[in-house]
Amino acid sequence: MKLTHRMRRLRRTPAIRRMVQNVYIHPEDMIYPIFVTELADQPQEVSSMPGVYQFPLNDVLSEVDRCVKAGVEAIMLFGLPAEKDPQGTQAYAENGIVQKAIRKIRAAYPDLIISTDVCLCEYTSHGHCGMITAEGQVQNDVTLDLLAKTAVSHAQAGADILSPSDMMDGRVSVIRQALDDAGFEHVSIMAHCAKFASAFYGPFRDAADSAPQFGDRKSYQMDPASGTRQALQEIALDVDEGTDFIIIKPALAYLDLVNQAAENFLQPIVTYNVSGEYAMVKAAAQQGWIDEKKVVMEMMKAFKRAGADIIITYHAIDVATWLKEGEE
Repeated sequence: MKLTHRMRRLRRTPAIRRMVQNVYIHPEDMIYPIFVTELADQPQEVSSMPGVYQFPLNDVLSEVDRCVKAGVEAIMLFGLPAEKDPQGTQAYAENGIVQKAIRKIRAAYPDLIISTDVCLCEYTSHGHCGMITAEGQVQNDVTLDLLAKTAVSHAQAGADILSPSDMMDGRVSVIRQALDDAGFEHVSIMAHCAKFASAFYGPFRDAADSAPQFGDRKSYQMDPASGTRQALQEIALDVDEGTDFIIIKPALAYLDLVNQAAENFLQPIVTYNVSGEYAMVKAAAQQGWIDEKKVVMEMMKAFKRAGADIIITYHAIDVATWLKEGEE
């Protein structure tokens, strides 16, 4: 059954959610991120994320196959284009790297749930998530049309769920309207509703080649010192605009917000177990300082206990494999 339909059954009152929730992890609870690249003809391991690779289009099915065989039902695609420009045109190109990957994966795995990152940072030469002025300021409203074009192009290629991660104001409603106008009412939005300007993202910028060339993203991502009240207001705005899922990112340092969101909203709650969280576990495990399996499983249970319905994690294949082996 499609995740979009299965998860909609969880739109219940907060009290019922608490009653039915458990802290056991299942493979179908997870989404596995995959990086697809035009910059190499062989898989390239990300130096700061052991075990995570950038896959050329010809090799991406091997990683998807690993995912499917492990029992993970959903992936999230990120693209690394061969060329970048100030407008991020490869983000919404018909033959962009993500669009080609969606079509290739959909043909081979028609039942797989394909979600995609909808943002411009991987495609812009300046590395920011939106268009910028000559003075280097991000232009919120100008960016919205490009995000909508990107979302529609992913839906046309065959994506089930679109995940805007840019944090521009108003982008959920613009994307929803564009999808509906193009006949994709059935395609869901899984917005990054509370995304913090976090130091935990460092390794991802290696993986996605998306570091900003100047400045930072604090003007459009949330301050880590923000209280839960402000974050809940941000989430409420995206809910009002039509997001079907609520992503909170990062996960570990924001479990208080995960819990508050689960108490206050009926949409499924998604935690993004981000690159820095993954890299810390891998580095410590390689040194023999921690038991990787036990630490990862404890983290997954913490996300669920806090209120997460779905976990986006680079550990997904390992976790699903361990579950098959009897880990609880």
